[in-house]
Amino acid sequence: MTPPIVKRYLIAFDKYKWIGLASFALVVAGSTVVALQPQQSKYIANGALTYSRPPVSFSTTGSEINQQGQELSRDILLSDPIIDSVAAKLNVKPAKIGANVVLTMPEREPKTGQLLSTLLELKYQDSDRQRAEQTLQELMQAMMQLSAEINTRRLKAIITKVNERIPQAKQELQVAERKLELYDRKERPAILAAENGSLLNAINSSQVQQRQIQLTVSGIDAQIRSLQEKLGLNVNQAYVSSALSADPIIANLRAQIYQIESQIEVFRKDLRPDHPTMVQLRRQKDAYESLLRQRGGEVVGGEQGTAPLPTTGAVRSRSNLDPARQQLANQLVGLQTQRETLQQQQTDLVQEEARLRREYSLIPNKQLERSRLEQEVGLKRAVYDQMQVKLTDAKTAEAETVSSLGVARPPVAVAAKRQGLGVPVTLGVGSLLGLLVGGGVIFLLGSLEGTFKTKEDIRDILKQREVPLLGELPMMPVDGVNLGEVPVVLSPESYYLEFYERFRSNLRRIGERNLKVVLITSTSSYEGKTVSAYNLGIASARAGKRTLIVETDLRSPSRCSSLRVTSDPDATVEPLRYYGSLSECIRLVPDIENLYILPSPGPVRQSAAILESSEMRRLMEDVRERFDLVILDTTPLGLSNDALLIQPYSDGIVLVARPNYTQENMLTEAIDQLIESDLGLLGVVINGADVSLALPASVLRSNYPPEEQSQAVANGIRR
Repeated sequence: MTPPIVKRYLIAFDKYKWIGLASFALVVAGSTVVALQPQQSKYIANGALTYSRPPVSFSTTGSEINQQGQELSRDILLSDPIIDSVAAKLNVKPAKIGANVVLTMPEREPKTGQLLSTLLELKYQDSDRQRAEQTLQELMQAMMQLSAEINTRRLKAIITKVNERIPQAKQELQVAERKLELYDRKERPAILAAENGSLLNAINSSQVQQRQIQLTVSGIDAQIRSLQEKLGLNVNQAYVSSALSADPIIANLRAQIYQIESQIEVFRKDLRPDHPTMVQLRRQKDAYESLLRQRGGEVVGGEQGTAPLPTTGAVRSRSNLDPARQQLANQLVGLQTQRETLQQQQTDLVQEEARLRREYSLIPNKQLERSRLEQEVGLKRAVYDQMQVKLTDAKTAEAETVSSLGVARPPVAVAAKRQGLGVPVTLGVGSLLGLLVGGGVIFLLGSLEGTFKTKEDIRDILKQREVPLLGELPMMPVDGVNLGEVPVVLSPESYYLEFYERFRSNLRRIGERNLKVVLITSTSSYEGKTVSAYNLGIASARAGKRTLIVETDLRSPSRCSSLRVTSDPDATVEPLRYYGSLSECIRLVPDIENLYILPSPGPVRQSAAILESSEMRRLMEDVRERFDLVILDTTPLGLSNDALLIQPYSDGIVLVARPNYTQENMLTEAIDQLIESDLGLLGVVINGADVSLALPASVLRSNYPPEEQSQAVANGIRR
């Protein structure tokens, strides 16, 4: 089977063969002119450049720039500015210099990348010896000057960049030094104390002092317990008794109270309690006792001391210490005071030790932080110093920066004769190129048409849109001498009837039993919608279905003569009256049973108004009840909207496409519009498809003119 691309090319070749032949002739004529051109003598100027170094180099930057200058590529050395400058000096076209100059760069070792040679070979071809040498000389000078300029620009760029970076590096160094200085002021003493051991010694000394204080407190506790046992008093009681016993006022008041009590005991035997003397003595005693309590409260009372004594007896009992016991009480109070002092010292030492331990535990972090700050300062200083060194080195390299290229061999021109391909070879190459160009032009023109070339192209579009393919109908010859008639399958033994029967069965299968009115249209003219409608009606009638073909294409004349039916000549005058009478407008096809046709009264004006009229509506309602299948042959969608006006009366739409006639954009747009609008697209039928028919030679000759019979028999009617 012939591939689709070959089919498309053969179709395009048949249509554009004269344009392709003209393209072939032009290319062959051009190659002939080239072949007949006389050969001219040429001169080739040869020269070479080499990588050079400055005689004396004191800077690293100068050596690096010179080394970078040896990496210039061919595109840089033969750039447009170089060629333009040389062309301006010599008054030569830049395109000529660019086309005739050859620069061979030195090769490098694949593994190490080292240069195998230091020579840059240059060749320039010209018809004039002196001009060839002069052009190559100017090119070499321009390349060396370009190398020197590039090296100078690189050096200036380095100096500029370093000068821009130095202030920022200096500022970063100063910030880092300031951070280290502030940290040393705050944390350096503690770090030094930890490093020289004084902080650890302070912790040990604090522990020793705590142990000594604990021993001293233990001794004092023993003395306090001993004194408490001897006195029978605790510390607070001893303090109160010592204070009361040492106060002279309390001692005097006690004496006065003892004296009055003695008098009361003496007078109690002789005097009654209510005797004035006894009353006077009791009043004096009460007064002295009140003074004693008050004085006792003054001596030992207060918020920080011992609580005030509640009674006079308590004051008198606590103030009766003799000097020896008073001395022991004072000693007990002193020991308690010393004990509390030592305990406070121990508490302070414990807190100080805890602080020293916390500080000692933070020493590693402080040392790490200081080390980090010190490293940061060192890094910033190294960067700053490196920039200073680089700046000094770059300024030193200013006197050493020269071109990285030098003349190794001055240009010398030698005569050379251009070797041609020869007239036969040139003509042969031109002929082959002409065939390619002519074939390409034909293929390009065929591709730009925008029409489907083969049925395979239409199939691909239908698969992409998921639209059913209802059938592939072959091209049929026209019976009779009138080439304007529609080819129809009137004979029941026709070989073409099989394809339309397949079309009818596919349509019935998709539409099921509800399909009674089918609208057949196309996107443009000459795609075979009328042929498909007529022969579909014939296939349906042959299947025993009462079938009616309605020509609703009112913009074109009726083709009913192909079915040997004569249309009403007066229908064009009054089309509404024509459609109003079914008995007059519907005609029976004479040669086919069960087939009827309603010829079009067209061409008529205002076809849209007729299709939307009440007469047309009643007509469609009536024929739907009377016939098993009604086929509506309508106007193409690309010419008018008549098909969409008659669509509401139908149960589905069938699109007809034909290779070499159907436009790709129109078909895809029509399919998308029908699917999106839900207008009941049943599928697409391909008319005029390239279908093989195994027909006898006698049948083929009878259906084709004499001049086409041999070709039809050879192809088996593959049209």
